[in-house]
Amino acid sequence: MKYCDPRYDITFKKVFAQNPDLMISLLNALLPLKGDQIINKIEYLTPEMIPEMPNAKYSVVDVQCKDNKNQKFLVEMQMIWSEEFKSRVLFNASKAYVSQLGKAGSYKLLQPVYSINIVNDIFETDLPKDEYFHYYQLVHERHTEKIIKGLHIAFIELPKFKPQNKAEKKMLDLWLRFLTEINGNTKEAPEELMMNPLTKKAVTLMEEAGMTDGERYAYWKNIDNVLVEQAIMREAINKGREEGREEGIRQGTLETAKKFKDLGVSIETICNATGLSEEELLRL
Repeated sequence: MKYCDPRYDITFKKVFAQNPDLMISLLNALLPLKGDQIINKIEYLTPEMIPEMPNAKYSVVDVQCKDNKNQKFLVEMQMIWSEEFKSRVLFNASKAYVSQLGKAGSYKLLQPVYSINIVNDIFETDLPKDEYFHYYQLVHERHTEKIIKGLHIAFIELPKFKPQNKAEKKMLDLWLRFLTEINGNTKEAPEELMMNPLTKKAVTLMEEAGMTDGERYAYWKNIDNVLVEQAIMREAINKGREEGREEGIRQGTLETAKKFKDLGVSIETICNATGLSEEELLRL
């Protein structure tokens, strides 16, 4: 294996939580920032700023930082999607926004919070297959140009991303290509990534030979944890489907038995035909 996969916790943090230049580039590429919103400098925040949700293994925000205007950025790489994820994202972003009040002392001094969530799964199945970027703000229902500023939430569905042009050198495409094309199966990094100094630096950080023993252990532990969680989720889904199928069969049997009973068929005959007990039939 020449390269590690940057989508896991230890590797994602190795790239974006220890290199402000790479984090700034990623944020400016992913977010629709203009003019004086463009990020030039960041300061990393401590993980304690946002608490973990109880009983949630993967609820820690991967990287948290703020810029010189005190705008906060929460960036998370999520390998496993669950239905509660959107609620947790909203909770974390709201917590970060509210936590400013003690220091600001005035509502008008509160600065925007941007939550960027990169998801290694497809969850918006009813949207077009090539629509991988989803950006949310608080907007007026009818007049969408009217916005309540404060919370900005973005989701990126990595499996939907397909570069239209392999030679494309826009930073958004380059960073998403880094996250989707650099992994344990990569023999040689794409030339486009190696031509840009920022993505080249990120690719170099993913070289397995440059990892410490501790980083290698944490990396494989990350992979194992994700595989175990995926297996548990698949088992739960399959169990739910089987239980649903069995319940459907039982409901069909009960409905059939009731029809026989209404037609005057004897209890003994219905029991023999459906496998139901006499007590069950009497309750129908």
